[in-house]
Amino acid sequence: MFLRPRNGFNIGFSDKTGNPEGCDCFDSSGDVLLDPKEQIVFWSGSTCWTDLAMSEAKEWSPDECLKLTAPCDGYLCPMSANTYGIEFLEFRIREMEGQQRDLYHVKKPDDAPSEPITDIPPEQEDLYRLIQYAFPSEFLKARTIGTSLVFSVGEKEVPSFRMIERHYFRDKLLKSFDFTLGFCMPNSRNTWEVIYTLPELDPETEKEMIDNPYETKSDSFYFVGDKMVMHNKAEYAYTQ
Repeated sequence: MFLRPRNGFNIGFSDKTGNPEGCDCFDSSGDVLLDPKEQIVFWSGSTCWTDLAMSEAKEWSPDECLKLTAPCDGYLCPMSANTYGIEFLEFRIREMEGQQRDLYHVKKPDDAPSEPITDIPPEQEDLYRLIQYAFPSEFLKARTIGTSLVFSVGEKEVPSFRMIERHYFRDKLLKSFDFTLGFCMPNSRNTWEVIYTLPELDPETEKEMIDNPYETKSDSFYFVGDKMVMHNKAEYAYTQ
């Protein structure tokens, strides 16, 4: 797993100061980096991780994900972390108020390969792990929405399936969601229904979100127990 470069450097701070001075920066061998400003790809607490250290050493816990303060520049687990063969087959977003319209619906074609993709080049990861939504601007005034996720499980049972979802506008956390689904049988097909209570936005923030498409972002982290098995992203535009 390699994080995407920003401004020519592999830098992606979760700390709002963006200042690496005073923290301990290590590569995967434990050696202090001589020039951390060009080597750091992620800052978690007081520890800075290089892309190699992130891919080989760092396993993110649910508690750590719940403390993130900005969207991730890269992915916090490789696609190969999905050792349970979990595959998303269908996803729907719908209104829970008013006309109760479907706002988004996607379904995997019946004739598509059944095996989940676990090994692709890093530069192509966004094609499989990032989705862009375009919603009408009145969506921002909704107080609740519902989602339905249909997914399959491979040959191993899933004792507990958990999703943590963090939503941001730029580097401001708007809302954090934490849902847990129970036991999933091996070789099963499952439907996960979730109701989201959306944050109330002040008029200035709402206008900025409309005026700046795709600067509203979310990270979705999926865990089996405390082990992260999937990390997907989304970006949002709201049209008048």
